[in-house]
Amino acid sequence: MHPSPQKPVSIDSGSPPRSGPERMASGRRLVESTLTLEDGAAIFFRAWLPADRSADRAVILFHRGHEHSGRFIDVVDRMCPDGVAVFAWDARGHGRSSGPRGWAPSFMTYVRDADAWIRHLSEEHSIPVENMAVVGHSVGAVIAATWVHDFAPPLRNLTLLAPAFRVRLYLPLAIPALRLLLKIRGSTKSFVKSYVRAGMLTGDEAQAKRYAADPLISRQIAVNVLIGLHDTATRLLRDAGAFRVPTLILAAGADWVVRTKPQRVFHDGLTRGQHTFAELAGLRHDLLHEREPQRSDLLARVRSFLDETLGPGATVAASPFPAAASSTDDLRQPLPLWSPKRWSFGAMGLGMRTIGRLSEGVRLGWSRGFDSGASLDYVYENIARGRTPLGRFIDRVYLDSAGWRGIRQRRINVETLIRRAVLEIAGQGRPARLLDIATGQGRYILHAMTALKAEGARVTAVLRDIDPHNVERAAQQAAALGLADSVTCEVGDAFDESALSRLAPRPDIALVSGLYELFSDNDLVMRSLRGVAASISTGGLLIYTNQPWHPQLEFIARVLTSHRGGPWIMRCRSQAEMDGLVQHAGFRKIDMLLDDQGIFTVSLARRV
Repeated sequence: MHPSPQKPVSIDSGSPPRSGPERMASGRRLVESTLTLEDGAAIFFRAWLPADRSADRAVILFHRGHEHSGRFIDVVDRMCPDGVAVFAWDARGHGRSSGPRGWAPSFMTYVRDADAWIRHLSEEHSIPVENMAVVGHSVGAVIAATWVHDFAPPLRNLTLLAPAFRVRLYLPLAIPALRLLLKIRGSTKSFVKSYVRAGMLTGDEAQAKRYAADPLISRQIAVNVLIGLHDTATRLLRDAGAFRVPTLILAAGADWVVRTKPQRVFHDGLTRGQHTFAELAGLRHDLLHEREPQRSDLLARVRSFLDETLGPGATVAASPFPAAASSTDDLRQPLPLWSPKRWSFGAMGLGMRTIGRLSEGVRLGWSRGFDSGASLDYVYENIARGRTPLGRFIDRVYLDSAGWRGIRQRRINVETLIRRAVLEIAGQGRPARLLDIATGQGRYILHAMTALKAEGARVTAVLRDIDPHNVERAAQQAAALGLADSVTCEVGDAFDESALSRLAPRPDIALVSGLYELFSDNDLVMRSLRGVAASISTGGLLIYTNQPWHPQLEFIARVLTSHRGGPWIMRCRSQAEMDGLVQHAGFRKIDMLLDDQGIFTVSLARRV
C-alpha cells in the first residue's frame, strides 16, 4: 500500500524571496518557495510572477526525469504568455526538493504530489484551476497527463513535450528483469543509472555542456519509479479517450531516450477535439534546449498554443456535460464459439467453480455474489481461509488480485475522507450526521466512526442498504463496536430519489461507495445524486467513489457473478464523467484520493 495521500500542510519560503536572473525581460519576478507535504516531503518550487500586478492565469511546468525547475529559467519568457504566473517544481528526490535522489514511494506519489502542489498554488495565488495550463516534458509529461486523466481538472490546455510513454531501455526483457530485481531487493534498494549522456539529449554543444555540469542533475532513478512509469503509461495509452483537455503533443524525431510511436498512438486515441501532434524532424529528446533556430520555432509553437486560451483576451467556452463512457453492451454479448477468449474464460470459470471453491472467498462469491456486501466485507478482512492448505493458498491469490488490493486501498481512502469531513463539521461546533446510502455491511464507516469517537468526536450515522441481510449484519457490527446508540440501520433503495430527499434529520455528510460503477445508466445515477443533494443542506459534503478502469474488466464480466444473479458487469466512467454527474446534481469537487493503480478514486464534494 502506498503512504497516506499527500496534502499540503505548511509553506516555508526557504531562502528569502529574490529576483530572478537580472529580472526577466517580461518584468516577471522570480520567487523561490518550499511546500511541506503531509508525509514531510519538502517540495521546492519556483514562481515567475508578474511584477506589477497579481495574475489570474497560470502555466504549470513539469521537468524531465533527473532534472529540476531551474532548467526552465531560460525558456519561461519565450514560451509563456505575458501577464500570466508561471510555476515549476522540483519533483521529490530531484533538484532542491527532499528525498533520496530519483526515488519516490511510487510513481503515483508524484501524481498525488502534483495535485497537492497545484491545489496549494490555486489557493495561495487565487488562481482557479480553470485558468491554468500545463506543460510537461518527458517523465514530467507523463506525470502531468496522469494527473489530468486521474483527477480530471478543468484545465485550459495540456502540452506534452516528448512524453516518456515508453523509455528506450535497449536491453531485451528489461522490464521483466527490473520487476524481478524490485521483488528481490525492494523499492528502497533498487536503483539504476541512466545511460543518457548530454550529447544524446541535444545537438547544441553549449547546452550539452551546461547539462553535464549541472550539480543538481542526478542520473540515478529508482526501479519502482521506472516500473511505475511504464505501467501508468500503459494505462494512459489504453484510456486516452477519457481526455477532454485540448492537448498539444510534440515528439522529437531523433529521440534516443523515449520512443515516438507510443506518442502518436496516444494522440490517435484521444477523442475528437482540439488535439495536435507533430514530430519534429532531427530534434533530440531535450526539445527545450535544442539548437537554433529549431528551438525558437518550438518555443513559439508552444506559446501560440498557450496564447489560445491564456493570452490577452482569450476566452474558453464552458465545458459541455461529459458524454457517456463506452457502453457495456459488448460485455453482455456472448463471444463467438470459435473465439479463443471464450474457451479461456470458460476454463477459468470451470476452475473457479470446482477447485476454486476450496477458497472461502471464492465460495462466498459464488453463493452471495462477488460484488455483494458480504464479499466486500471478506475482502476488507484480508485473512486467507479455505479448506486444506491448497484452499488457503487459492484464497490468498484471490485476495491479492489487483482489484481487491484496490478495494482495500479504497476503504482506507474512504475512511480518510470521512475523517476529514467529520472534523470539518466538528470545527463548526456541532456533531456530524452521516448518511451511507448503500452501506453493504458498513465495515468502513463503522471503523471510521470508532476511531473518531475514540478521539472525542461527536458523530451519528444512518446506514441504508437494499439488502436486509446487509442491514442486519451492519447493525450487529455496530452493536459489537459499541456504536448502537449512534448508528441507525435501515433498509432503503439508493436510487429512490423521493425517499432520499425526505430523510430527517438532514445529514451533514453523505457517502456513496462502490455503487455507481455497478450500474451503466447515468439517469439512474442522477436520480440517486439528486436525492442525496436534496437531503443535504448547502455546504454539506458528499464522499463518492468511481472506477475509471479495471485491469480485469472482461474476466470479471465473463466469469464472475453479481449479487443480482447475473454476470458482474461493471461500468467504468472517466473521472471527468463522474465529476460531471456530481456537479450536475449541485456539488463541487474539492478533493480526491486514489490508489497506485488508478482503479478506484474517492472524492469529496461540497453542496453548492
